Amino acid sequence: DNIRWITVGLVVLYHVIFMYNGVVTAGVIGPFWEGQYQGAVQYLLYPWFMVLLFLVSGMCARYYLEGHTDREFLVGRTRKLLVPSTIGLFVFWWIQGYFNMAFSHVFDQSWEKVPKVVGYLIMVLSGVGILWYIQVLWVLSVLLVLLRKIEKDRLYAFGEKAALPVLFLLVIPVWGAAQILNTPVICVYRFGIYGICFLLGYYVFSHEKVTDRLARVSVSPSAPARCTAVVLAVFYVRYYFGENYAEEPVVNSPFSILYGWTVCLAVLGGMKRWGNRTSQKTEWLSKKSYGLYLFHYLALSAAAYFLDRYTEVTGGAAYLLSGIAAYAGGYLLYELIKRIPVIRWCVIGEKKERKHVQG
Repeated sequence: DNIRWITVGLVVLYHVIFMYNGVVTAGVIGPFWEGQYQGAVQYLLYPWFMVLLFLVSGMCARYYLEGHTDREFLVGRTRKLLVPSTIGLFVFWWIQGYFNMAFSHVFDQSWEKVPKVVGYLIMVLSGVGILWYIQVLWVLSVLLVLLRKIEKDRLYAFGEKAALPVLFLLVIPVWGAAQILNTPVICVYRFGIYGICFLLGYYVFSHEKVTDRLARVSVSPSAPARCTAVVLAVFYVRYYFGENYAEEPVVNSPFSILYGWTVCLAVLGGMKRWGNRTSQKTEWLSKKSYGLYLFHYLALSAAAYFLDRYTEVTGGAAYLLSGIAAYAGGYLLYELIKRIPVIRWCVIGEKKERKHVQG
């Protein structure tokens, strides 16, 4: 839980920097200056933060299925993941599509000639945005249920035996998976690498013994995964800075995968060692992390659009105001939408909880 809310927080930070970046310029405001060294944040985060989320999602799937049936799992995943990323697009997320198209100056190109129904459907498709994550996660959840019926938990028992060298060497099949099942044009749908990481989370890293092994080598300041991750981060940013980190050949290069996998191992081990505790504050952050993920980019987009079109604010002030909008606006939108019947189910995948009255 702690890994998840912290990683979602980093996703928000990444998108604040991304909104004004000069490398991946489609659907964003674009850069303020020619040399934007704050863009290094994108290179530091992109190779691993979504990989880590899929690992954690796989672990959580295992924990859930230990106390629920496959049917309950699929029904819950469909409501929580598929409904918002399909029905929710037509109900609410087309608004994100509007901003994405505005950033790309689509409305400046004879948009008034496009029939309104067609225009609305285009905005719906453009509104997928960050919902790609829950779409992919739903597909992987369905495949997991089918795989469970075939392997009958034999793979899970085998995964518990993974020793430390094996955990590091898993980078090889992860790199191989990164080369396949990548959709053209829309580069975020990387079914290969995200699929294997989801399954590794389920079959390997959900074992307490496995994460305990990582935790044991995270005790000393010279922990191998942590030190290696830091060194690789420095060289990765230096080597690739200025190139498009989100597309081939950078995104699935051996260097990118090695760096990303090493960070994931370091985080899993370090958090098991030092972050395996909770408090009222962390429980709240964990409970709201899904809502922050869903709504932060819309809040950020609205703020960036307003600042760009109607103010002279640029540079550090734009980053600061956009960051406040992304975090605070994400939480506020979530709290607002979850209180509206029907819309709540369509957009968030949450249903009203029944109150049990003892009599």
